[in-house]
Amino acid sequence: MRAITTRPGVADSARLDELPEPPDEPETLLVDGVSIGVCGTDAEILSGAYGKAPPGRERLIIGHENLGRVRSAPHGSHFAPGDLVVGVVRRPDPVPCASCAAGEWDMCKNGLYTERGISGLDGYAAERYRLEPAFAVAVPAALGDLGVLVEPTTIVAKAWEQIERIGARAFWKPARVLVTGAGPIGLLAALLGRQRGLEVHVLDRVTDGPKPALVAALGAVYHSGPPRDLPAPDIVLECTGVGELVFDVLEIAAPDGIVCLTGVSSGTREIPVNMTALNKQMVLENNVVFGAVNANLRHYRTAVDALARADRPWLEGLVSRRVPLAGWQQALIRRPDDVKPVIVFG
Repeated sequence: MRAITTRPGVADSARLDELPEPPDEPETLLVDGVSIGVCGTDAEILSGAYGKAPPGRERLIIGHENLGRVRSAPHGSHFAPGDLVVGVVRRPDPVPCASCAAGEWDMCKNGLYTERGISGLDGYAAERYRLEPAFAVAVPAALGDLGVLVEPTTIVAKAWEQIERIGARAFWKPARVLVTGAGPIGLLAALLGRQRGLEVHVLDRVTDGPKPALVAALGAVYHSGPPRDLPAPDIVLECTGVGELVFDVLEIAAPDGIVCLTGVSSGTREIPVNMTALNKQMVLENNVVFGAVNANLRHYRTAVDALARADRPWLEGLVSRRVPLAGWQQALIRRPDDVKPVIVFG
């Protein structure tokens, strides 16, 4: 079978390899790969920035945004041949910490978790792979190949869940949401905001291409100017990781506002910040800022439900290109009109 592999820590070492079939593991699903999404994490792993191969190996099969079709399933697994599935990315640490033991491996406290396609476990960029039923999430047949959007949606499903839990600390009736960044994560965050009946604003620096139209089709408002020109949001989902923008949205959040940071910046430039003034504002206005990363099974199921309720033509607009496995490198070349490139297994 074919799989995309890389040598973690070594730039430009990715290649399409011919590998042995997955070993026989009777208690697991045998899954045929349907497609994988390509994101910034994949690009950074392939650049040599990070990543970790499985123990005793030099190379890692990449791919964490995934969709597969069950080829065979063990009795009692609640899956059957032909079912569409998404594999969970993170696995709990072997210790385990209290969070991992409770099924909240996205909140792992000791950092000993593994992640398929990222750290310590092969990913899903293979024509076939094994998947434990406990870490497989069913995708409705009606969602079809758009199930490849499930994993990125889990990130914002978790973010929204935690925003609402924090909001429950007191009387809180939010009306206005600001999403910074109109990439796939930002657009999916905006989708979940509109599904909650909220007024959604999306800020991005581009002024043409598909992003403004995708935002408008949600019934949201697209902006490309300075954050200070925007109305004060009750909720901010920051999806870029750009340091300057993080502090800008902290300053414009409404009283009792909640700011969720989902983006991670790879930049190293220092930013001068008046922390005294920012601290005073956050204290006096009861503001909250928190970070959210990864997802557990609950968030995967929430993501599936959200995508199933979404307008299918709108979701189709997020998948800007479908690239065959043989030409997988093309999916990593960013184009001006790209939203979410996807590699498909024929």
